[in-house]
Amino acid sequence: MRKNKSKIPSTIFIVLLMIFFYAPIIYTIVFSFNGSKSLTHWSGFSLRWYEKMFSSRSMTDAMWYTFTIAIISTIVSTGVGTIAAIGLSKCRKILRNVVERVNDLPILNPDIVTAIGLLMFFSAIGLKKGFMTMLLAHIMFCIPYVMLSVTPKLRTLDPNLADAALDLGATPWQALTKVIIPQIMPGIISGALIAFTMSFDDFVISYFVTGNGVNNISILVYTMSKRINPSINALSTIIILIITTALLIINIVPIIKERKAKKQ
Repeated sequence: MRKNKSKIPSTIFIVLLMIFFYAPIIYTIVFSFNGSKSLTHWSGFSLRWYEKMFSSRSMTDAMWYTFTIAIISTIVSTGVGTIAAIGLSKCRKILRNVVERVNDLPILNPDIVTAIGLLMFFSAIGLKKGFMTMLLAHIMFCIPYVMLSVTPKLRTLDPNLADAALDLGATPWQALTKVIIPQIMPGIISGALIAFTMSFDDFVISYFVTGNGVNNISILVYTMSKRINPSINALSTIIILIITTALLIINIVPIIKERKAKKQ
């Protein structure tokens, strides 16, 4: 009885914490189907805000730019960051430590400082602000997160694993793709997810390096925040649905593969 009573406060705390985290999300989803423009009064079910969102050129363009830049920057930063981490694992300890400290700077550096630095850099080399500058900026700040995720996995590997593969007749490419990468795949996936999230959610750096007509969702929401527009709820609901679906696929697919492997 005493043990059960001692669990009651912790259970209540967890329930309140879950409500605190998920109540705003549920509220946003529910009011995205509200028939009126009010964000507090429910007047009936309607899809008008979804229709308005898809008919808005600025919203559809912002979604296209956001997903395109997030996907490209994730692919590039994951590839570059993984190769860089693998290369550093074979370097001398002094060089590895120096590069790792330098790699931590974009993560620890305030976004506003990074944004101003990138703005000055692009201006100095004469690169016109727009899609390309935003893409390059996102790749730049995503690479350190990938390296930070992959490096711990590399440290758990046997340092002689690649040499053993080469001795058994594998080419350097085969040793990389069939021996090293499969062992560190969880770290690569984690790094890719973090990179995608950072790119998708970024506002400060994107706001400084973008040009006319190139806005992601964060910038669009910022420009619309000064006036009530329930279309933001519809846009947020679609983003929540996409991210939730992606997370379910990423978590369920490995479980299915594992079950199939056990049956075989």
